[in-house]
Amino acid sequence: MPRNHLAHTKTLVVKVGTGTLTDASGRVDPQNCARLAAELAKVGRGRRLVLVSSGAIAFGAERLGLVRSRAKPWDIATKQAAAAVGQPDLFRAWGEAFAPHGVKVAQVLLTAEDLANRKRFLNARRTFARLLELGVLPIVNENDTVAVAEIKVGDNDSLAALVAGCVEAELVVMLTDVDGLYDRDPRQAGARLFELVPRVTAEVERIAGGAGSERSVGGMATKVRAARRLSAQGTATALLSGRRPRALLDLLAGVKVGTLFPPEPERLNGRKGWLAAAARGKGTILVDAGAARALKERGKSLLPSGVRSVDGQFGVGDPVDIAVDRRRPFARGLAGYGADEVRRIAGLKTSEIERALGYKDLDEVVHRNDMVLLDAGPE
Repeated sequence: MPRNHLAHTKTLVVKVGTGTLTDASGRVDPQNCARLAAELAKVGRGRRLVLVSSGAIAFGAERLGLVRSRAKPWDIATKQAAAAVGQPDLFRAWGEAFAPHGVKVAQVLLTAEDLANRKRFLNARRTFARLLELGVLPIVNENDTVAVAEIKVGDNDSLAALVAGCVEAELVVMLTDVDGLYDRDPRQAGARLFELVPRVTAEVERIAGGAGSERSVGGMATKVRAARRLSAQGTATALLSGRRPRALLDLLAGVKVGTLFPPEPERLNGRKGWLAAAARGKGTILVDAGAARALKERGKSLLPSGVRSVDGQFGVGDPVDIAVDRRRPFARGLAGYGADEVRRIAGLKTSEIERALGYKDLDEVVHRNDMVLLDAGPE
């Protein structure tokens, strides 16, 4: 994707990290918040814009007088308490920052589970669409107070990717406390910024490495992983400094700022896009190598003969993961039979389904039209 094409972006998601909203001491930085709001207000003119904002825990910690450090990490309950206290302050800060620009804002709190359920996903999509039609800026954050699994990873980078799928964004911009992805620690002499990453490989993920600041739980690695998923969805990702004035405006003007991850040529839409990006398998169907090849290389449906075993419980129509082993699924689809039924017909021919169950609704355990291949990771 040439950078000059970014100017034509109609729908984008901007994610702001905790490190961008706080200063070196970990205290909230209202001046940078105000500057970002002014820039985002300009970007949003004539575009559909959604803001994903971290920072609730940092705001809560400041109000409660809590000190956070790597030496004394907080337990989950303390993080949730800080998030509960800080979320109203975070939203109020954004509301006050956007008010001078005439931008109305709405608070949207989500967990990954909200988007993993197809009905709730579609309801969220309708809500986002209506807010954007009304000229309202949705400000999204994880519902940290209840999202135990999510708060452990603190991964609003992944949340931004999920929201992008929900609103069908063409671009996700992640504003962070560095200028983009470097080939080494940017504080080291000679560190080189990657202006373009055509594809996320194992080497790119290795370079992205590890941790963020003490105040943010995500790091460059989560951003690069999110960029890999977004690329497969047909969405571009840009990593920019949230402290560089006009960085976002310059990006959309075609200026070479930050790091750009272009999209793959074809994007997944509708139900398959949801399966790939947002759905979570309610169970796992383990298949043999021959079935895996048929699904991956020949676009076939999953038949009972290729099934080895089933993990978990799921019903007809539920999303299920498909894997050769339990470590990483290579596909996800909607189950044609429930988990107990699949266990009973595993390894059988389609002609034997009725004898095993007493009935036969379908030949396929998962039909190819209800299945999507997942990115099994960089090579």
